[in-house]
Amino acid sequence: MSYFESRLRVNFDDLNEIKKKLELCEKLGIKNLILEPKEDIQNISLEIKRIIKDATKINIYYRHTLNPDNLQDFKKSIKRFNNHPEILSVETSNKDIQIHAARDSRVDLISFSHPEIIKTLSNGVISLAKQNKSFIEFSLSSIMVKNRSIQSKNFRNLYRFIHKVRKLKGSYILSGDFNDLFDIRHPRALISICYTLLDIPLAELKSAFKENPLKLLKRIEKRQNSAILENGVKLISNGGLKW
Repeated sequence: MSYFESRLRVNFDDLNEIKKKLELCEKLGIKNLILEPKEDIQNISLEIKRIIKDATKINIYYRHTLNPDNLQDFKKSIKRFNNHPEILSVETSNKDIQIHAARDSRVDLISFSHPEIIKTLSNGVISLAKQNKSFIEFSLSSIMVKNRSIQSKNFRNLYRFIHKVRKLKGSYILSGDFNDLFDIRHPRALISICYTLLDIPLAELKSAFKENPLKLLKRIEKRQNSAILENGVKLISNGGLKW
């Protein structure tokens, strides 16, 4: 399987916008794409998914991101996503929510894409995500800004916190997460940037752009398989348990 762009935000009420972004991604040679609704919706209709599937040769997957302001808001929102069939991520600067999200098996991805939120990433969240086999997400959009001073600041923070996760042997995903149509890049171009500027080994970049997104999707598949009771234990047809 080819590399992933793991976060492309689109307006699911605007099929023309989606079509333009998909056409550009095809021209760039992107093979795997994870779409996220800009708007706060819980379910993407099967009809919209069918239209998108028919409109492109790209392998399309879906994610939702919760942006809770406080712990009560998180606990209320997460209830809507029990047995959720798509990737669920949480993005917040609230450290209490980050800790709860890292412990919650319904949360697949804790995103630190925003340049202000990335500074709140703690060792505790990295450790808990590692225990729960969930992922930390970083994006490269913050270092593509035109303002050189802000770009430099964002670059230093991105470098610092990626290497913090690497040091603690956490699992992370890198996405472009570009809002502007013409900022979108093929993951191979992003790998070159990360290798050259962020001092990340190529083997790790392969994981961040391909192997870890695949593991993320397998995590969703496993969650949807009602026969799997827990890690290593599966219900078989005669009613017994298989390890």
